[in-house]
Amino acid sequence: MAKPKIAVVFYSTYGTNHAMAVEAARAAEEAGADVRLLRVAETAPKEVVEGQDPWKAQLEKMSDIPVATPDDMDWADGYFFSAPTRYGVSASQMRAFIDTLGPLWSKGGLANKTATATTSAQNAHGGQEATILGLYTTFMHWGAIIVPPGYTDECIYEAGGNPYGYSANAGGFDEKGKAAVAHQAKRLVEMTEKLVG
Repeated sequence: MAKPKIAVVFYSTYGTNHAMAVEAARAAEEAGADVRLLRVAETAPKEVVEGQDPWKAQLEKMSDIPVATPDDMDWADGYFFSAPTRYGVSASQMRAFIDTLGPLWSKGGLANKTATATTSAQNAHGGQEATILGLYTTFMHWGAIIVPPGYTDECIYEAGGNPYGYSANAGGFDEKGKAAVAHQAKRLVEMTEKLVG
């Protein structure tokens, strides 16, 4: 059976989505996938980032993680996306990366691949579900196969009960959240194996 290739693509300002992506990559590897942990490029002006110590520190903390490219997306059989919400949609840095994928999309390079998403917001009703659904709309345009966690494991209920994808309050990624993200990542690997096997 072919080993599924999973790209875990994330954007993180202060660390929540970074932590979620690290857990997703760990769980996907444990489930037997070949994994690339990738961050999207920071597009905020340097002076803005450096004007906020926590933001600057987080960017430095992630500096050893490769920046995602269209070639990574072409390589992968499945995608695990994680990005914070901004006014009910994913952060502009993630959207900017997605906007670079037009040439790959136009040749069918994003079609028939699995995809799932997670997010975070400042509070429980800060656009979490809308952000995930917005990413899923993009995945549908690609022709990707969406793999939501649904209610396929008790850990989903314990982590807040989001069937679209795990969502956290900013800074609130806890052990229950780790279990839900791990389940979502393993489910992505399992579904991807069915396609590439």
